[in-house]
Amino acid sequence: MLKQFKEFAFKGNLIDMAVGFILGGAFATVVKSLVDNIIMPPLGLILGGIDFTQMKYVLQEGESTTAADGTVTETVAEVAIGYGQTISDLIAFIMLAFVVFIIIKKVIEGKKEEEEEVEETPAQEVLLGEIRDLLKK
Repeated sequence: MLKQFKEFAFKGNLIDMAVGFILGGAFATVVKSLVDNIIMPPLGLILGGIDFTQMKYVLQEGESTTAADGTVTETVAEVAIGYGQTISDLIAFIMLAFVVFIIIKKVIEGKKEEEEEVEETPAQEVLLGEIRDLLKK
């Protein structure tokens, strides 16, 4: 079983898949940064100065106390649903899914073109097949 696993792991499929996961994670990070730092700020400005990361629905207000020396201590944490970040993440997901769709579509088109090239029979083989058929007659 160990030998079979070594063959599988180092045959190339697993390594290619690992490289794909690593590049996919890095690409997702870049897309997330693009959405958070380049797309969302102008979109928020267009929509009236909205900061999507601060958009939330507060379920319970946080409470804090101020000591005599002026330090503020939070006694009860705020409970909120941060839907603004979810909107940002959704936009990042849609962009990433669209780019992956385009890449997969191009890969499939390339494979179809290769298959079409492979399916064409060389002229020599066609000619030899015709000669063989004539000799049979």
